[in-house]
Amino acid sequence: MASLSKARAALAVLREDLAGDVFAPGDPGYDGARAVSNARIDRRPAVIARCADVADVVRAVRFARDLDLHIAVRGGGHGLAGGSADGALLVDLGRMRTVTVDPADEAVRVGGGATTSDLDRASRPYGLVATGCHVPGAGVAGFVLGGGTGRLDRAFGLAVDDLIAVELVTADAERVHASADDNPELFWALHGGGGGFGVATALTLEVHELPRYAVALLRYPPRDGPDVVRAFREIIRTGPDEVGGAVLCLTDAQARSGPRCCALLTYAGGESGLRELAGPLLALPHEAEPGALPCLPWGVRAHWSAECLDALPDAAVDAFCARAANLPVPGAYRLALVPLGGAIATGPHTYPVPYRDASWLLHPCAGWAGPAGDAPATAWVRDACADVRPWSTGAVCLGLVGDEGPERLRAGLGAGNLLRLAKVKRHYDPDNVFRFGHTVEPV
Repeated sequence: MASLSKARAALAVLREDLAGDVFAPGDPGYDGARAVSNARIDRRPAVIARCADVADVVRAVRFARDLDLHIAVRGGGHGLAGGSADGALLVDLGRMRTVTVDPADEAVRVGGGATTSDLDRASRPYGLVATGCHVPGAGVAGFVLGGGTGRLDRAFGLAVDDLIAVELVTADAERVHASADDNPELFWALHGGGGGFGVATALTLEVHELPRYAVALLRYPPRDGPDVVRAFREIIRTGPDEVGGAVLCLTDAQARSGPRCCALLTYAGGESGLRELAGPLLALPHEAEPGALPCLPWGVRAHWSAECLDALPDAAVDAFCARAANLPVPGAYRLALVPLGGAIATGPHTYPVPYRDASWLLHPCAGWAGPAGDAPATAWVRDACADVRPWSTGAVCLGLVGDEGPERLRAGLGAGNLLRLAKVKRHYDPDNVFRFGHTVEPV
């Protein structure tokens, strides 16, 4: 650790050189800059560098290395999982949100701080779409590099399959371009291996033509949950890959309504086609759900997890519905069943994304108001996963779990990929400077 006088001098230089903003403990704005949406996360970085451009990122990484600080990275998303660490330098990319579409090449360059909403707004005027996250506020870089699953995966494949190139600042403050031709081993590792290899300042993604897209959101009494899940399962079984969505049972954090069961059906096509596909759900007594499904509100305490399933037999449906029938109140609790398969399963099997062959995904997520709810909420999430473990593939979508220990990290990256990822880590970050989140240690 650097001496106090050296640290103060280096911080003064960083404040002078950075085009963006610098926050240290005691500075006005420091607490706001370190805050994330999950109130369970209360980290105090040594310094926060809110970078305006790639040159700022390089300066910030050099600053951290000179002072022997570890580095955490936050993209532009909600930061539900944290995105910072005590005593570290936090590189905040929230100002680097530029999205540039190249319609001729059907590609898009996405800044490291851009969100799914930023990506959608830029691509939509061209009739193009990326297979982005289910949550509009999620950061694109973290979602893609973590091998996340999103709303159009069944139609077009995982977002990480569309990765064309990554621009990275490594632990030695060097700018690196990773693609199939440049640094191909690093490029492989970034296909689901996470952000522990450097600061991803920009991603280039393939985008897809999507002239029409239809969505139906239907609400049912909770007692009809088993019929809803079975009807939804049949639609997925018999329908084309272009159909997707989820069955969700949820409560409202503001207690405006009781627990409810919703079917979200999406279709990469027109409204008439969606209506035909939705026949089994429309045949059940239902009402339209106005607006979009609510996200977890800022400032609640949150915990979540996931299980990937190789099948959804009636016994698994019954286990899901039994858990959904007893959602805790009050709080923002949701239990989701998401269909996988389709283009996810037919995509490249060489990347560190081991859940590709799963057919369904269970995603419990809990939001609650105070520390007294920590134990019961985390127990509810754990029990929801345990309910369906008899049908688990053993793999997991790493972007949908928190810090659940080394075995879950292995399940999220694939045991056969760990040594290869650790060798890449050794090459680009031998001192394990980027050690926060789902990262492997260098061998």
